[in-house]
Amino acid sequence: MPFSRVGEVLEAVPGLVVTQHSGEGKANQYFLRGFNLDHGTDLAITVDGMPVNMPTHGHGQGYADINFMIPELISAMTLRKGPYFADIGDFGSAGAVSIDYLRAMPKTLAEVTLGSFGYRRLLGAGSTKAGEGTLLAAFEANSYNGPWDVPDKIRKLNGVLRYSQGTPTDGFSLTGMAYANRWTSTDQVAQRALDQGIIGRYGSLDPTDGGIANRFSLSGRFARSSDIGQTDINAYVIRSSLQLYNNFTYFLDDPINGDQFNQYDRRTVVGLSGAQRFDYRFAGLPVETRVGLQSRADAISLGLTKTLQRDWLSTVRADDVQEQSLGLWTDTTVRWTDWLRTSAGVREDFFNGRVSSDTPANSGSASASMTSPKVGIVLGPWVSTEFYGNAGTGLHSNDIRGATITVDPTDKTTPLDRVPLLVRSKGAELGVRNRSITGLTTALAVFVLDFDSELLFVGDAGTTEPSRPSRRVGVEWTNQYRPLPWLGVDLDLAYTRARFTDVDPAGNMIPGAPAWVASAGLTFGRETGWFGALKGRYFGVRPLVEDGSERSLASLIFNARAGYRFDNGLRLQLDALNLFNAKTNQIEYYYLSRLPGEPLGGVGDRHVHPAEPLALRLTLAGAF
Repeated sequence: MPFSRVGEVLEAVPGLVVTQHSGEGKANQYFLRGFNLDHGTDLAITVDGMPVNMPTHGHGQGYADINFMIPELISAMTLRKGPYFADIGDFGSAGAVSIDYLRAMPKTLAEVTLGSFGYRRLLGAGSTKAGEGTLLAAFEANSYNGPWDVPDKIRKLNGVLRYSQGTPTDGFSLTGMAYANRWTSTDQVAQRALDQGIIGRYGSLDPTDGGIANRFSLSGRFARSSDIGQTDINAYVIRSSLQLYNNFTYFLDDPINGDQFNQYDRRTVVGLSGAQRFDYRFAGLPVETRVGLQSRADAISLGLTKTLQRDWLSTVRADDVQEQSLGLWTDTTVRWTDWLRTSAGVREDFFNGRVSSDTPANSGSASASMTSPKVGIVLGPWVSTEFYGNAGTGLHSNDIRGATITVDPTDKTTPLDRVPLLVRSKGAELGVRNRSITGLTTALAVFVLDFDSELLFVGDAGTTEPSRPSRRVGVEWTNQYRPLPWLGVDLDLAYTRARFTDVDPAGNMIPGAPAWVASAGLTFGRETGWFGALKGRYFGVRPLVEDGSERSLASLIFNARAGYRFDNGLRLQLDALNLFNAKTNQIEYYYLSRLPGEPLGGVGDRHVHPAEPLALRLTLAGAF
């Protein structure tokens, strides 16, 4: 499928919408099952066994930036939704996406892409035998300005080097990754600035916004199968840094210098995970039991400063954080009959850490633990039909600074309440899968997901913003149809009713929560000759405030691809992004901001980031 940005690869997940409200070096905005997941909260993402979500992050809890990912290296993408799986812990209540990389390239790949608005991409990837194993290397360089009046000036470099032996179930791999990116960004802008002609559709209200991101990692994976089952061990170390410059409210807080701020996050993450699967028979029944652990330690330096055109003005807060987590889990699956199997599991999570703040009153330690049981049942198949049910509890962590805070970091005196380090989620799901028509897999599921609170640390303000208990009830219909070996059709439709469950005069709608999401795709082609794809994605109306008086636009965007694969390994393809030039928005918010000359109290308004117009990208690639 064609896509305009790396993060949209995840839209292969049914019901997941990936957008962007800033420059292309920033983590994407994710939406799934009635959640505005911000930059990753409640969507756990791993790439090659390494967690992408970052707790206690300078910009937002669970920040998940996958701009370092090279799509051509993906070998498999595994999706699970809901808090029903014992091996999924923090950030995984709405869903979890696990992405694995290839151990060897089928052929050496060289690719160059040129496109609208200064898009340039160069990719090289290949593998070769090295002793008893395989050495894989890939390199990517990317630049892009976008349609913006202030060009994005993206300059991205990306590399992967991997040595592996054996297979994913009997072997090991050692992988190094390196990523660097810098950009200028056009953030969301006030709708009234567009309506009054102060700026054009692709204009900026602060041309110095942008950022710099770096990520370096080294990881090792070991796997061994035996008569008793499967052993998997994974270890990693990640070094990342991020500098973000944003101005969302313009001159609301500081009528003289403006409201631009810098968020920085520099961290080292060390982690180890392991799992052992035991296959055996009990009372004549086939049983599978798994036990595992997941641990990580983050050493973080982060903070928030006020800036003017990226120059420092003052420090709101600066912190050094040591944070650790440990998850112990087990589950057992029993096949009682040919048509009945059950699973039951439990997970215990431990979190602790210490904050050393420039405001001593906000320093301190915090710890918490939570037990999460999970159960599931599958009935069938009967006439190629299975029925299933899942139930379980999960969690997400809050920024640990919110668990130690006592005073507002802005004035150092206003008392603030601390918040829990862990928040409980509870969910259940019933579904049916059918494969009675040759080539067609169709599934229908209904679900409910509750949160005790949607507490989030607001990195833009340096404080914790308590939210309310919530419930989401929804239905998803997923279809994959392969009527012919060279033809595929996909159709996904999801509806979610998202509401706060307490009583509040402000209303009970959850801002940013989409009700309707749909996508449809068509692909065709063989190993050689013509190939193509067409995908449409519908992103429904969302309430922007609790009473629903302000709502976003809906969007329907189509992307298309057509190309030809030659017998000699050459491939020529043309992508058309936003094929019908839909004039809609990637993202919308409603809040107070102030333009020069407006009342000091600010003006409530929709703030939008427009979808990019029709763009063409031409790719020439060779596989040899």
